[in-house]
Amino acid sequence: MDEGDGMGVSGAASRADPGDPFDITTTAVAIIDAEGLVVHWSRGAQNLLGHRADDVLGRPVGSLWVGRDPAALASRLRRIDRGWDGVVSVRHRAGHTIRLAVRVCPLFGADGGHDWLVVACDVAARRRREVYDGVARGLLRESPIGIAVLDTQLRCRWVNSELTALEGLPAATVPPAEDGADGDAAGAEVRRTASVVSRHARQVLISGQSQVTLEHVPPRHGAPGRRSRGHSRLRSFFPLRDGAGRTLGICYAVLDVTGQDPARERLALLNAASEHIGTTLDLDRTVQELAEVLVPQVADFVAIDLLDAVQVMKARPAGAPHGGATLRRAAHLSIQEDQPEVIVGVGEPTRYPARSPQRRCLATGRPHGEPVGPSTPWLASDPQRWQKMIKLGVHSHLVVPLRARGITMGVVTLLRWKNPDPFDDDDLLLVEELVARAAVCVDNARRFDREHQAALTLQTSLLPPRLPQHSAVEVAHRYLPADAEAGVGGDWFDVIPLSGARVALVVGDVVGHGLHAAASMGRVRAAVQTLADLDLPPDELLAHVDDLVVRLSDEAEASAEGPTVVGATCVYAVYDPIARKIVVARAGHPSPAIAHLTEPVEFPDVPAGPPLGLGGLPFESAEIAVEEGSVIALYTDGLIEASDRDVDVGMERLCFTLAHPDRPLEEICDIMVRTLLPDRPRDDVAFLIARTHVLSSDRVASWEVPADPSAVHVARDDVNEQLSRWGLDEAAFTTELIVSELLTNAIRHACGPIHLRLILETALICEVSDASNTSPRLRRALGTDEGGRGLFLVAQVAQRWGTRYTSSGKTIWAEQQLGGGAEWR
Repeated sequence: MDEGDGMGVSGAASRADPGDPFDITTTAVAIIDAEGLVVHWSRGAQNLLGHRADDVLGRPVGSLWVGRDPAALASRLRRIDRGWDGVVSVRHRAGHTIRLAVRVCPLFGADGGHDWLVVACDVAARRRREVYDGVARGLLRESPIGIAVLDTQLRCRWVNSELTALEGLPAATVPPAEDGADGDAAGAEVRRTASVVSRHARQVLISGQSQVTLEHVPPRHGAPGRRSRGHSRLRSFFPLRDGAGRTLGICYAVLDVTGQDPARERLALLNAASEHIGTTLDLDRTVQELAEVLVPQVADFVAIDLLDAVQVMKARPAGAPHGGATLRRAAHLSIQEDQPEVIVGVGEPTRYPARSPQRRCLATGRPHGEPVGPSTPWLASDPQRWQKMIKLGVHSHLVVPLRARGITMGVVTLLRWKNPDPFDDDDLLLVEELVARAAVCVDNARRFDREHQAALTLQTSLLPPRLPQHSAVEVAHRYLPADAEAGVGGDWFDVIPLSGARVALVVGDVVGHGLHAAASMGRVRAAVQTLADLDLPPDELLAHVDDLVVRLSDEAEASAEGPTVVGATCVYAVYDPIARKIVVARAGHPSPAIAHLTEPVEFPDVPAGPPLGLGGLPFESAEIAVEEGSVIALYTDGLIEASDRDVDVGMERLCFTLAHPDRPLEEICDIMVRTLLPDRPRDDVAFLIARTHVLSSDRVASWEVPADPSAVHVARDDVNEQLSRWGLDEAAFTTELIVSELLTNAIRHACGPIHLRLILETALICEVSDASNTSPRLRRALGTDEGGRGLFLVAQVAQRWGTRYTSSGKTIWAEQQLGGGAEWR
């Protein structure tokens, strides 16, 4: 630094921006012609040297230079053709000498000659600017502070290499677009950092006020068993403004303060653990999250062993013993990818010696820590573990109980060998706090797993263990419970045989998850089965079920422990193989899909109807003709909503899976699961598919019977003749009795027209229809009564009997089981 420049480096660095000393709007500017004469003299030059323009214009410039021959100086100027930068001594008007930093630039004219532009400033001002530039350059490019400049659109305009190294972000993407990063763990970290930077930068841009934040960055996931250490980052955001005060952008600075404050570092680790541990209610994932927090921040290796009772709901690995093991490995993690310290695998029993810290910790519920060496007593009885520890150089060993709500659920073992420091009291307090927080999450996961298993067992027991075989349809089904976090739902399905060779297909879904939903599902399913036995039309049946769900909801509201709302959706379809049609009604449930053999997959226009439990709203049914061999699919909404919650995409995929209804039903079910469902569905899924069969006309005989008692004899003869054609002469006696009693009752107590129909399928069905809505009643006749025994006799000789009502009256039917059954079709 020249003498007399007026300041040192520290003084320059402490001042505000000195500005550009060669700014021609404020500094000394002169123009010298080819002869070395001054032809222009600025006000800045007058202020710097004291000479007025009138005093110097037209004079040789050399007259201002100290100790310079004017002719020699003019000759030197002529040799400058590319500019010159240096320091000269100039005489002030007052007589003293001033040292100036000078820049000379030739100005070429059209005639080939040229003048010179001279810009000068005080040397001290130039030195101040050099110091300022050096400080700024060092801060931006060489200091350990990461810096980026963002414009008003939060786009990166400049970033130094230190920020790229600290944040792990490429310079071109600070902050990156949220969808521009990779989908792996590193990409997720990039998106998270970008989101933080964007949020704070936007706040500074809006408020105009600087912000400073301290954040602990969690360890970045790498390969299995390896993790990088977490970091504490001090981030600063402040606006950049021009001379007029307009905001040009945002400066974003980052400083890594990891390890500078151990107490703060531990607090940051606890805060990160609060966010990282317990993100799910899955027991395996929870203990793995605890291991990921402890390694490598606290230990070089961690093993988490849980009591068998904690994992009682989880399946044991193949070949694992079922007795004698108290602890079982739940998770472990090492700083080394090959995990050389591991002795037992996850899920296997861990057998620690009797005097080991693990056994003492389990017995006392208190932590145990000790150095590890060749003379460690308990390792003498465990040579395999001793050899591994000595080979790795393990020097410190800490065991902490995993306790929650007064119950010890397992132990956490920590080892150090790469970290040279032994576990101290501060480490113990930190580990105890981390394990205590994790223990509550583990206990919650254990309780949830137990309730989930109980609900799943209850729901499975309430679903039909096997569907009944029916001649009218061939069926297949699937039930897939949701993942453990969602909880067991209330989905169910049923195939219910009805009178007249018909069959009811049912799929429903009770609102909610858990034990209450499963129990409510059982009650609703039982109600549907009971009402189906009454042979109610689908729309009327749903109206009665709706009344039941309303009562269940009222009971739940009156209960302090139950849910406040009970609701359900349901689709109820009745297929008639003789009429070759299906009648469908639905209550807030997706419409069934019908895959025809010769036409595209159809979603019939069935009136939606309100969900069950609203009360007071009507239901409607639709009748659809179905050809033989068609496939009818009934399903819960979880099937079509599993495709990213896009119902349209789900229905397109469902059509694809049903496009070839001639395939085996089990194969179609497998394709539906693979195509429509993820590995871990977020909602329960139940679906039922049925392939339709028809009853040929030669298996059905019908007659219209006059309302005359003498017609009963004629009807019996017609029935006997038909039974002979079917080869069922052995059933003639009981069938004559049933026909006689049913026709006689219809003639006496009902009104015409009267129809008689015989149906031959796996059973022999006799039906008598009339136009009356009067319900027949089975009663015990007195000994003196002359009649009243008709239905009683029918009930004795028939396997089952009943009444169903139609829009034109009622039908009384009775079934007889045939020896060996009859062939279908």
